[in-house]
Amino acid sequence: MNEENRKDNEAPGEAPLDHPSHNPPNNLSNNLPKNLMDRRVQPPQRDWAPLPGLLAIGLYLLVLASVIILGVVGRHYPAIFLLLAAAFLTASAGLILLLRWAWAGALAAVFLLACYNLWIFGAQRGAPALVQGLLNLVFFLYLVRAEVREKLR
Repeated sequence: MNEENRKDNEAPGEAPLDHPSHNPPNNLSNNLPKNLMDRRVQPPQRDWAPLPGLLAIGLYLLVLASVIILGVVGRHYPAIFLLLAAAFLTASAGLILLLRWAWAGALAAVFLLACYNLWIFGAQRGAPALVQGLLNLVFFLYLVRAEVREKLR
């Protein structure tokens, strides 16, 4: 491009069209030296399962909800228990998605279930209640860890 055409394409106070300031900013790595291109910061990749314990607790709450639903359908439990099943399903889905409100719901659920099952064991001396109560206590102690709370959004 000769000087006359270059000056005709310029507006007053603007750089010419072939000036580097008119390059589109969509590929910034072309302007970087080779040694800086190798050291670019990559965005952190999200782990699919950063805390497998949260997935296990979410699946546990899902199983509990399904047992409650089957118990209501089989007329072993009253229909009001479906509210518990809905709360367990909600907490399970949110916990798998790492949501803080679901963590609070799951924490309350496993704590109350641990208290209930340990109370049943104390009153009736049934071994299954002790096992389930201790399992819920382990889940509760896992959920209250600081590194679990840091991963939630």
